Amino acid sequence: MSNRRSFLKKTSAAALAGMFMGEQLFAETFANKAKDITAGVQLFTFFNVMDADVQGTLKKIADIGYKEIESAFSKLGGFYGLKPKEFAAMVSGLGMSWQSHHVLGAPFQPPPGFKMPAGPDGKPMVIPPMRNLRDNMQELIDEVAEGGVNYLVCANVPVNTLDEVKSSIDILNKTGEACQKAGITFAYHNHDMEFTKVDGKLPYDLLLNETDALTVKMELDLAWVTKAHKNPVDLFKKNPGRFPLWHVKDIAKDLTTLKPVGEGVVPFKEIFGHATMAGMKHFFVEHDMPADPFASITTSFNNLKKLVP
Repeated sequence: MSNRRSFLKKTSAAALAGMFMGEQLFAETFANKAKDITAGVQLFTFFNVMDADVQGTLKKIADIGYKEIESAFSKLGGFYGLKPKEFAAMVSGLGMSWQSHHVLGAPFQPPPGFKMPAGPDGKPMVIPPMRNLRDNMQELIDEVAEGGVNYLVCANVPVNTLDEVKSSIDILNKTGEACQKAGITFAYHNHDMEFTKVDGKLPYDLLLNETDALTVKMELDLAWVTKAHKNPVDLFKKNPGRFPLWHVKDIAKDLTTLKPVGEGVVPFKEIFGHATMAGMKHFFVEHDMPADPFASITTSFNNLKKLVP
């Protein structure tokens, strides 16, 4: 581990040196490759509608112009009621690729006062048990590998106390090692809670600094990090190459209401201008529980054409 950390320090220093030679170079490099960047969608956007018509939902997404999929939890269990290879074949058959999948890091713990949201029938949703990396790590990795997915992403971990953060770091490091053996890239997805200090320390800083940068990458959620009053570009400068995945969504000026891309305050042009520095490989449009998910991702897709360099 010490040799690995020494290597990371040297490579990070080299990356930073390149940055100081001219940030414009990074922006220009990405601009030259912009035509090769393909827009993706995080399927949590369709949590309330997708299980009723999995193939129909995917076809509508493809028809809008999206080419990549990041899957998430389904009320049907498995991958929207399908086996990994079945879901992969369905996505591929519609001209898209299944790039990434979200899982929980630890057993779901609802916050105080939490009530299960209502389903289409107006009754509280009933969902199957949600597996997690703490208890079901290898099983989850094996399924993703079976489906030919390139990335496994931890959607969240407990970070309310330093003990929880320490335990979460252990889970992430173990999963990163196991994913590397399986030929999968592992990443952690943030919300805004990781940027609230716990005993004077930022959980996100601890997650970055105490996980292995070679095996634990980051999926940066641009709306949540904006809500936390953090500038993504500052994170890229301090941790170049650590952010291969992004969640691209917007948030209103009140920093509470999520919006389609281009209808809020997230500075997408600046952020995308530093995509090479970040190490970004894929981005997924997401909008949590929108009134009309298809209208939302259509607006996002059209605005991205204007916002991406």
